[in-house]
Amino acid sequence: MNKGLISSYDPSLERNLRQVLNPYLPCWEYVPDGEPYLFGDRVYVYGSHDVFGESVYCPGDYVCWSAPVNDLGAWRYEGVIYKKSQDPHNADLQGNLYAPDVCVGPDGRYYLYYVLSNWGVVSVAVCDTPAGQYEFLGYVRYPDGQLLGQKKGDEPQFDPGVLMENGRVYLYTGFCPRGDRGRHGAMCTVLRGDMLTVERAPVFIAPGVEYSSCTGFEEHAFFEAPSIRKVDGQYCFIYSSEKCHELCWALSDRPDGGFRYMGVLVSGCDMGIADKKPTQFPLYYTANNHGSIIELENQWYVFYHRHTNGTNYARQGCFERLHQDAQGRFLQAEITSCGGVSPLRGEGAYPTYIACNLFTETPCVYVPWSGFMDDRFPRITQQPVEKGQSYIANLRPGATAGFKYFDIKKLKAIAVRTMGYATGSMKVSVERNGPALCQIPIAYANVWQEHEAPAQIPDGVHALYFTFVGEGFLQFSEFRLIADIG
Repeated sequence: MNKGLISSYDPSLERNLRQVLNPYLPCWEYVPDGEPYLFGDRVYVYGSHDVFGESVYCPGDYVCWSAPVNDLGAWRYEGVIYKKSQDPHNADLQGNLYAPDVCVGPDGRYYLYYVLSNWGVVSVAVCDTPAGQYEFLGYVRYPDGQLLGQKKGDEPQFDPGVLMENGRVYLYTGFCPRGDRGRHGAMCTVLRGDMLTVERAPVFIAPGVEYSSCTGFEEHAFFEAPSIRKVDGQYCFIYSSEKCHELCWALSDRPDGGFRYMGVLVSGCDMGIADKKPTQFPLYYTANNHGSIIELENQWYVFYHRHTNGTNYARQGCFERLHQDAQGRFLQAEITSCGGVSPLRGEGAYPTYIACNLFTETPCVYVPWSGFMDDRFPRITQQPVEKGQSYIANLRPGATAGFKYFDIKKLKAIAVRTMGYATGSMKVSVERNGPALCQIPIAYANVWQEHEAPAQIPDGVHALYFTFVGEGFLQFSEFRLIADIG
């Protein structure tokens, strides 16, 4: 169980208008690379935009979603804020809008930094409001007019993260794949207050995997996804490591160097979490990761993304509550279905796309890079219509879908909604590989069909694991917790 969640949960203090779910946006929305910011009394999330069924990263225009700071279950669609056709270099639309970041300039306006997928140059757009219509402003350049990333000796720009401080913009970029010694690490470039002009050329602040030996970053070297925040007056550099699925953090007393590796914030497959499982056993099918942290009402959260549809290209935003040790160091967050905010109610219907764990008896960390689904493994997918319902597909014998956490009270039965050429039962337990506390018979079904059975789950905060036992394969769309709340 998540001891941090349980120990901090007090039902009498719950004030959210809606339950918090992961993913936090609707099941049909795919906004990875999330950068969360608090502007006024609302949290705004900026990210790239995947499209379900596509075979490339980020083909969509930038959209924005926001939520009240005190109700992280009530996200509002702010609309399209910037189109890839607005960049003058992208007239042929061959460049997709990769992960962006936003900061507030000295003039109080909002500046959007991004890099097109086919051009290693940083573009900038501007808007008067956090989620209005951004307009192209220009490209980051040296005082002589040369573009950052094109000057001799420059490394290509990628995944900009930005911090505005003392009238200057600190711009963090970089992409360092294994085997490429031409890329050295994450870079920090200082821009003037005009938001475009380089004041100080790039310096390296975190090593890539080819240059991490004897640096303190070994095994967690910089790969991509730089982001920057301030934590208790220090500069916190967030990035995706060489392992791809984890977001790590480094800390420094200054924004342009001196960073020391601090640890893992979150792993897309819970590698590193030892909660009644081998530490290195993956509990979800993952690939790259990108996100950041934010403090809301004296509580820190980490935003990240997960992968769906058995591919790299249908990523959805999630977040988790962060806990700190006695020295203020962030502990690795466990991935959950509830964002670690408060357990979900132990009664009512839940869609299965909120599964935080999905695995078989065969460990597998990464979804296939080829873009083709591997039918050995289950996957979260979506009906092939606009805004179609999401569900778990290809649940084969021994496959498990896990959901964390629920505040169980007087539970008497569980029902599941399934379809497919399968027969057997759905075993429900509160621990990975734990004893069956509910065994639901499953029969062949050409259309969605509900099956129900009595449950013997004690009161308390529990995870729920659904494991298919039998023959064939299932589609699994929903489960209902039936409580005797008379």
